[in-house]
Amino acid sequence: MVQAVEQELENYKSRVLNYRGQNENSTSGRRHGHSQSMIIQGTSSDDLDDEKASKTQVSRTTVDRPLDKRPRARDKDIEQMKEKFAKLLLGEDMSGGGKGVSSALALSNAITNLAASVFGEQRKLEPMSPENRVRWKKEVDWLLSVTDYIVELVPSQQKAKDGSSMEIMTTKQRTDLQMNIPALRKLDTMLIDCLDNFKDQNEFYYVSKDANDSEKGARKDDRWWLPTVKVPPNGLSDITKKWLQFQKDSVNQVLKAAMAINAQVLSEMGIPESYIESLPKNGRASLGDLIYKSITVEYFDPEQFLSAMDLSSEHKIVNLKDRIEASIVIWKRKMNNKDAKSPWGSGVSLEKRELFEERAETILLIVKHRFPGISQSSLDISKIQYNRDVGHAVLESYSRILESLAHTVLSRIEDVLYADSLAQNPQLAQCKRPIGNLQINGSVKFPNAGDEIEKLNASGTPTSMTLSDFMGWTLDQGETEMKRRGSEENVEELFQDDDQKETGKLAIPIPKKASYIESLGGLKSPTARH
Repeated sequence: MVQAVEQELENYKSRVLNYRGQNENSTSGRRHGHSQSMIIQGTSSDDLDDEKASKTQVSRTTVDRPLDKRPRARDKDIEQMKEKFAKLLLGEDMSGGGKGVSSALALSNAITNLAASVFGEQRKLEPMSPENRVRWKKEVDWLLSVTDYIVELVPSQQKAKDGSSMEIMTTKQRTDLQMNIPALRKLDTMLIDCLDNFKDQNEFYYVSKDANDSEKGARKDDRWWLPTVKVPPNGLSDITKKWLQFQKDSVNQVLKAAMAINAQVLSEMGIPESYIESLPKNGRASLGDLIYKSITVEYFDPEQFLSAMDLSSEHKIVNLKDRIEASIVIWKRKMNNKDAKSPWGSGVSLEKRELFEERAETILLIVKHRFPGISQSSLDISKIQYNRDVGHAVLESYSRILESLAHTVLSRIEDVLYADSLAQNPQLAQCKRPIGNLQINGSVKFPNAGDEIEKLNASGTPTSMTLSDFMGWTLDQGETEMKRRGSEENVEELFQDDDQKETGKLAIPIPKKASYIESLGGLKSPTARH
């Protein structure tokens, strides 16, 4: 009898050790078996079966579940990465028949579609959801990782064992990617931080979809689908308006930098032959008689020209851009082909054609600066479609979606400021809001990519902060001013305008405006932008 019990105990111990060995190391398995042998002594075979079942269930709940979570999450990420890069390799042709688009266009579309699905239309000033934030950071890193392997050969010195040196060629990341990818990542972070800053504000809110029409009000622009902003009856407080203006200035810096990088990349892309073949033979046919006469007058004023144009809708603005860009391409090709006999030749002198091209460039710069969120022109779409440079495709698409997001955030901030203006002056509701968000007084300079990035890096003031942080920062700035000037004025007086009290100047960086004439020197060459 004793031998039978001992044999049964030995069989049970071996089964327990075999099961525990699948989830724990051998040491813990032996300890478990030893402890079980001490507990089991003096029990019947029925008790052994019950205890075996209970131990099995406990081990499953305490060991199996935690170990299964992480591998499943990793497997899901790996499957998503496989799917994305499979679409890129197939050129979005899932049939595998080789009819897909180029790798550059597939990557450009992937970045554009990712931004559209994560950010959407950004109808409100609110932080990103945690899920979208994680998804954006993860998937945009996947797509940008391609640029780590786009390299160029550069000369380098290598020392031999005998002490002699020789020149060899080594690889490094392409220069334009090495400069612009970190800059675009910084702009990306600044925009997301700006949205996070609106989580604590409580002075304005958005009317829900279920509200009645009287509460929603009627929008006086074409964006009827956006939610209506509501502010206190007396408007926003002074500190909130100052904070909103600070956020607006910060986002405007991001917008200018993204616009500059995008314009630079587009200028480096070649003009497709299909676009050239679709152009008329002369600039007059492209512009039309009215626009052509306005540009070719003896005394030309770009602001007066634009004031005479109908820019009341986005379609008309894009149409004007298409006409002007087409005429610029025609005139530049004629200047390049001036010594050859071709259908592009005409009787207009080279000097006049260069002057007309300069004027058209100036108009185009003003339109792009005044309407940054406008749709792409036919020339830009054609360049993106036929581009084969993967590096250019990544830079163009990434800068374009950041430019679009910055413009959207800027528009949402202006919606709040406009609602505040309506609360203080209800008569403004009778007027229709303009399409452009930037009115130009005098002349301005189109942003340069390098200059804008240097301004962001060299700025000593914070690029983004919450309302509470802004209140503390302005108070600190005020105390510094009071100590330095030895004044006993109240801290609130520091927010007065410069023309009212010079000692109460608020240290908020305002983008400096320069002259368009200064930018023309780098745009006169026919090969500078095309």
